[in-house]
Order: sequence, then C-alpha cells, then structure tokens
Amino acid sequence: MGRRKFLLPVAALIAALGTLMVFLYAQNADGRAADEYDTVKVLTAVKQVEAGEKFNDAVTAGKFELQPVAKSSLIEGYQTDLSGLSGRVATQTIFTGEQVTTSNWGDQAVASTALAIPEDMMAISVNLTDPGRVSGFVTPGSDVAVYVTLNRVADQVPLAQLLLERVKVIGIGDTSTITSTKTTKDGEQTTEEVPQTLMTLAVNSADAQKVFYAVANGELSVGLLTNKTTVKKSPPTLEQNLFQ
Repeated sequence: MGRRKFLLPVAALIAALGTLMVFLYAQNADGRAADEYDTVKVLTAVKQVEAGEKFNDAVTAGKFELQPVAKSSLIEGYQTDLSGLSGRVATQTIFTGEQVTTSNWGDQAVASTALAIPEDMMAISVNLTDPGRVSGFVTPGSDVAVYVTLNRVADQVPLAQLLLERVKVIGIGDTSTITSTKTTKDGEQTTEEVPQTLMTLAVNSADAQKVFYAVANGELSVGLLTNKTTVKKSPPTLEQNLFQ
C-alpha cells in the first residue's frame, strides 16, 4: 500500500512533464510554421541587372519590385524599400527573381573573367588546326604538351620539337577558316581551306615568349596528356634522324 502511495505522485509528475513537453513542441511548431508562412515584402529583381549598372538607373528601368518572401527564406542584407542602396553600383550580375541585398552593391563593379587563370600565370590564345588540337578531344581543364614544327631561318632545315612539357588549357574558342598556301620543292603552289580553333593556355611569361615566337615562325600542335603521362624534352627531330 505504501509503495502505491509513492508511485502515484511519480506517475502524476511524469504525466505533467509529458503534457509540458507536448505543449512546448506545439509552441515551437507554431513558431516554425509562422516563420515559413509569414512573409516580408522585400526588394526583388524582376529584370536582370548587369554588373556595373547603377541602382538608380535600374530603379528607373523598373527592374525591382517589392515581393513577399517567407521569413525562413530571407537573405542577410535584404532590402524593404528603394532608399537603402541609392547611388550604389551592382558589383555582379543580379538575375531575375533574386532578392536585392547589400552584398551585391558597392562603389564600383568587381572586375571578373570567365577564365580560371592560375594566380601566377597569364592566359594566351593560339590558333590550332583540328589535327593540331587532337581533333577536338582537348577541353578546358586538359593538360597538353605543346610541340612546334618550323623551318630554321639560316639553312631552312625543317624540324619538330617539344616546346612545353605540360600546359593547362583554360578555354576553347571559336572555329574559323583560313587559307593555307604551300610550295612544293618543284615550285608548285597548292591552296586549301583549313579550319582553325582558338585554344587558350595558362603559361608564365617566359613560356609565352616561346609560344609567340613559335607561332610567328612555325606551326603549333598539342598532345593530350593524362595524369600519368611522362613527357621529356629531347633533341629536335630532323630529316637526318627521323628514323633513328
């Protein structure tokens, strides 16, 4: 009997705690629902805003509207009127449907480039024929070895040699057609239309000079590399050692 008297208050306490927890959960659920469904009217882009465009000009062009956004979806720095960013300039492109926030506006646009140029490198572009660029299998991000085929200025002896062992390709551009004229040993000339494609490489200053000299005096080709490909410079290939 005494044990039962002891258990009854304990059971009542547990029941009370359970009721309290259910109440608190319901309150939190109501709060979460309020955050999800309660909205705030914030400034939203209804037309694309270009990087460098002035805020006031975008306002005049009707590129913003106040639209309801759920509290749970608000982005830090959101705007509720047209006065907070007056006189600012878009630092990046703001696409249709984006919230207008302070982080996208500043005193001037941020210069940017679509090329992923390594910090200690520069980007240069060269025109390559389809065979010279491995028939289109080279893509941005590929590693290539760069070869040059040219005629020596002094004795006009054709040669081919590895120019750069491993270079990163950071862009592939448009294809154009050029007219190529070749003269045979007998003095006859042949003309053909040759498609060429721009390939953009990341190189240092010294290698850029080598590439530009090779382009001016010969023809470039690249070899597509894998992570395990080993490329080593060797003496130039001439007619005399071609079959050695």
